[in-house]
Amino acid sequence: MTRRIGILFLSLLWLSVPQIQAQKKSPDQNAAQALRNLTIDDFFQLKRVADPQLSPEGDRVAYTVQSANLKDDKWQTQVWMSPTAGGEAIPMTAKGSSASRPRWSPDGKFLAFLAARNDDKTQVWTLNRQGGDSQQLTEIRQGVQAYEWSPDGQRLVLVIQDPTPEEKEAAEKNGKESKPKKPRPWVIDRLQFKRDYVGYLDRRRTHLYVFEVASKKLVQVTSGDFDDTQPAWSPAGRLLAFVSNRDAEPDASYTTDIWVVATDNSDQGRTPLQVTTNPGPDRSPAWSPDGKWIAHLSTTDVEAMVYATPHLAVAAAAGGDDRVLTAKLDRHVAAPRFTRDGKSIYFLLEDSAEQHLARIPRTGGAVTRPIAGARSVQAFVLGADDTVAALISDPHLPAEIHMLEAGKLRRVTKTNDALLAQLRLARVENIHYRSPDGTEIEGFLYKPPTFTPEMRHPTLLRIHGGPIAQYDFRFNFDAQLFAAHGYVVVMTNPRGSSGYGQDFSLAIFRGWGIKDFEDVMAGVDYAIQQGYADPNRLGVGGWSYGGILTNYVITKTDRFQGAISGASEVLMVANYGHDIYQRWWEQEFGLPWEDREIYEKLSAFNSVEKIVTPTLIMGGEEDWNVPIQNSEQLYQALKRLGRTTQLVVYPGEYHSIRTPSYQKDRFERYLDWYARYVKGEEPPAAPAHKE
Repeated sequence: MTRRIGILFLSLLWLSVPQIQAQKKSPDQNAAQALRNLTIDDFFQLKRVADPQLSPEGDRVAYTVQSANLKDDKWQTQVWMSPTAGGEAIPMTAKGSSASRPRWSPDGKFLAFLAARNDDKTQVWTLNRQGGDSQQLTEIRQGVQAYEWSPDGQRLVLVIQDPTPEEKEAAEKNGKESKPKKPRPWVIDRLQFKRDYVGYLDRRRTHLYVFEVASKKLVQVTSGDFDDTQPAWSPAGRLLAFVSNRDAEPDASYTTDIWVVATDNSDQGRTPLQVTTNPGPDRSPAWSPDGKWIAHLSTTDVEAMVYATPHLAVAAAAGGDDRVLTAKLDRHVAAPRFTRDGKSIYFLLEDSAEQHLARIPRTGGAVTRPIAGARSVQAFVLGADDTVAALISDPHLPAEIHMLEAGKLRRVTKTNDALLAQLRLARVENIHYRSPDGTEIEGFLYKPPTFTPEMRHPTLLRIHGGPIAQYDFRFNFDAQLFAAHGYVVVMTNPRGSSGYGQDFSLAIFRGWGIKDFEDVMAGVDYAIQQGYADPNRLGVGGWSYGGILTNYVITKTDRFQGAISGASEVLMVANYGHDIYQRWWEQEFGLPWEDREIYEKLSAFNSVEKIVTPTLIMGGEEDWNVPIQNSEQLYQALKRLGRTTQLVVYPGEYHSIRTPSYQKDRFERYLDWYARYVKGEEPPAAPAHKE
């Protein structure tokens, strides 16, 4: 473990900055009593800040703000802009339609963004910084997935998927696409034939196009039966680096490489230069200012597959020289960016339950951390003078944009301050404890605002998804909501989590629900030993792998009074060829007709008769990540066994539940189920199906 502290009680963080300011204004008890607990409705009042982008002059930062439109039952995203020196933030796009991916033109005159308006496909739009209405820049029949300005601002690189048959037909007739009277059959010949949020896959691929802003001329620069993504312009604007899997059978491997293609001629089918040859995934290319080097992420341990640590590497743009810089660091890294002089590279660094902004010399050496500590840096952008704007969250602050100046952070945006000033949030304790075999595990305890150490409280073990993920020092609405309703919330990073090195992640390889089960249960025991948790009022739950591990927990112990299994799987062999993970299953567990024993050994379904915990089972109807079939099988078995259970399926939803009314319904059911079976209360009847 890299953490050098034992138990850190975040006594200074239990109040958000806005709360502290509010109490300074009114220090009497009446002001403190005016604060209220978090509610479900606050989820839809909180706004989500993302994608900061500094203007070339560095005086403005553009970003996106996502908010709920409950009237239309949708989430919408607007582009906002704020002075970096401080001042009033203003919306750059109007409510009523979503906009995303703000990007400044290199001269700073225009702010471009993606939007789908007037029932059209997603296109690139621009705003003149001096004012006026936004103007549609592209008219791509099948829409634009992503884009980037060229260094001279005269061109854009567009990421575009091949057209559908209907779009091709409309193009040939120079008319508008019309939907067929009935859907055409899916004709499938790919090894990887499904994707969540998409469904069945065809042979339409994603390629790169160069778009001339003045003439609106469009030239395709990559082609073939491959997907090409993550384009990055070279400093001179003659080349594009991009990411592609160009194996003979791309669907059979996780391999991706960095490629470079020229943009200065109009020939289609040109031959890109392969820059990296690592057999594992290489991605996220970023050019050095002199155009000689490309920083990128590189996963070198192919045998460790999804459990492997991605490293920071630098490759010669001409090919032939690729050097890993962070092999000894053994921590996940992301988002490399060169400094202006090309001598250093900034990147995001996940370490224990923290996420830092880090920096390393281009030739390798010591890693420094310009932004470190008990926080989560979720994104950053470098200005022309290496000014840093970073998106940062902590347990009591949803992500906001900060400027890094002379080694100190200054917050720029205050998107949620007015709401936070009303709330009495949970106290959060960062914990370290030992699993039965002596392995140190890190986690968090969320304590109710009414917490008193003399009392034992109903306690929920909430398990993160992934499994290669982690709970960190960011704002967690779910945990805050449970705490607001009187629960101590135990959130741990068991083995399999990503913040503690590759061996820690690999510990569950071909062993799901074994060591990670021991780790999360030790977290519950820790909370009991501290006198916080009531051992007779325990609940457990999670989503995705959190639901999968919940299933293991309730087949191995009867200590919990209530469980919620969300988007989980339970009979592993049933997933092969039905979900999106055929590569994962084959590499970790083998082919099910050859290695059936491991599939059966790790299937919680085969111990379903041991479940006695009342279990709420939930999922999305269209989930191809962890298909609802798994939840149906678990529900059917528990119902047949006469156990207390209920199945809730959200129509038209994928792996993540995104429709606001369904999100609200899920929160209500969470609270009702735990209140009934963990607290022993008789809450109002669970919400019925809403028309």
